[in-house]
Amino acid sequence: MGLTSGAKLGPYEIQSPLGAGGMGEVYRARDTRLDRIVAVKILPSHLSENLEAKQRFNREARVISALNHSNICTLYDVGHQGGIDYLVMEFLEGETLAERLREGPLAVEQLLRYANEICEGLEKAHKTGVICRRPPVKARVRKRASASRTSHKTRVCLVRSGLR
Repeated sequence: MGLTSGAKLGPYEIQSPLGAGGMGEVYRARDTRLDRIVAVKILPSHLSENLEAKQRFNREARVISALNHSNICTLYDVGHQGGIDYLVMEFLEGETLAERLREGPLAVEQLLRYANEICEGLEKAHKTGVICRRPPVKARVRKRASASRTSHKTRVCLVRSGLR
């Protein structure tokens, strides 16, 4: 992965790598203005000169920014610095749904709740005219910000890129 701990992109200080895929590298970072943890996705260096890849990256940012739903990862910012294009998104602490399923089956109630949350996120995306080019959608199980409002301590949030 291309960025090291302590590197800065605008006000975002990179802390550690989170993962990489065909269209990006994702890092845990600290927003120095708001003192919060975020996820920063960059276009990898081998794609930074590829016009089609840059257009897809920018289209992804526009599409994600149009979606506002509690079960869809929020886009906070976009930027370009030193030849690096980047997106700044909500940091979703927790495991992916696939990781959780490796531990064993979900209880029926939990399975139905997660399925409903995924469907609600997808419904919002589809009503906005957004589809996922590369199913399956990646979902992350995360702790709720305020568990006191509900008896459920987790929720599923869609984080899959490749939207259009």
